[in-house]
Amino acid sequence: MTSSLHDSAVLLRSLHVPGRPLILPNAWDVATARLAEDAGASAIATTSAGAAWALGAADGDRLDRDRALDLVARIAAAVEVPVTADIESGYADEPDGVGETVRGVLAAGAVGINLEDARYDDDAPLRAPAKQAERIAAARAAADAAGVPLYLNARIDTYLRQVGDPATRLRDTLDRAAVYLAAGADGVFVPGVLDPEVLSALVAGVDAPLNVLVGPGAPAVPALAALGVARVSAGSSIAVAAYALAARSARELLTDGTTTSLTGDLGYADLNALLARP
Repeated sequence: MTSSLHDSAVLLRSLHVPGRPLILPNAWDVATARLAEDAGASAIATTSAGAAWALGAADGDRLDRDRALDLVARIAAAVEVPVTADIESGYADEPDGVGETVRGVLAAGAVGINLEDARYDDDAPLRAPAKQAERIAAARAAADAAGVPLYLNARIDTYLRQVGDPATRLRDTLDRAAVYLAAGADGVFVPGVLDPEVLSALVAGVDAPLNVLVGPGAPAVPALAALGVARVSAGSSIAVAAYALAARSARELLTDGTTTSLTGDLGYADLNALLARP
């Protein structure tokens, strides 16, 4: 098990190439993971929001660790490509708890994580960089102790949550990135940035692969690749679109008695065959 995890982790690391980004249409259950793999994804990333919604919880550290890791294990067992898990803020506040979560991630068969510096339980939107660095170091130590080169993607929410003065936000983001990389992170994820000038500054200023978040209105992948981005994630956007279809079709059926919203579906037989695979 450790040997196969090690090889999978090495493969995941190799897929982060600036200018030739790893593209991740994030999954939230076994079906969406297999659909992404079938479409050609080189790795599967989970979306914490989509996973939480599918399991009946709100996003933002509301899902408990055991349920989240059970879903990661189901996904990892269902695909042949490496899996990286979005573990929100680690399902724990203190470093020891983050280390325990990482051990659970590895036991579930995933070889990468997103670990964010956002917090949801008080008035401070982000953890202090030094505090987050301790949590990252604990995650790295847990993976090292298991002999697995886990890909640790440090998510920085300065832009997504619009923290601080816009004039100094880039500098704050780069400072946080440097601290997190020194603590053991392998890559940096800065969601909430679509401006090419800012993205170029992040690519130039972060001494590690840069991950960006895409969705409606985002630059196309070739444009992001040209800027030097190394990883492109859909995040919760595919899940949001899928649930939007569910809402529209339900409303149409209940209001108009028709099902035109469902035109262009995958087809029962094809989807069932995909899930019937051992």
